Amino acid sequence: MTQEQDTKFGLTKFAETWNGRLAMLGFAIGLATELMTGQGILHQVGLM
Repeated sequence: MTQEQDTKFGLTKFAETWNGRLAMLGFAIGLATELMTGQGILHQVGLM
C-alpha cells in the first residue's frame, strides 16, 4: 500500500472526493430551501 492509501486525512483523493460530494449536497439543500421559502440564503441567515 502507498502512503496515500493508508491515510484518510489531508489532501488525498479520498478527502477531495468527499469534499466535493458534500459541497454538492450543501448547494442542493441551499437551492431547495431557497425555492421553498422564496428567500435567498443571505436573507435567511440575516445578512441582508
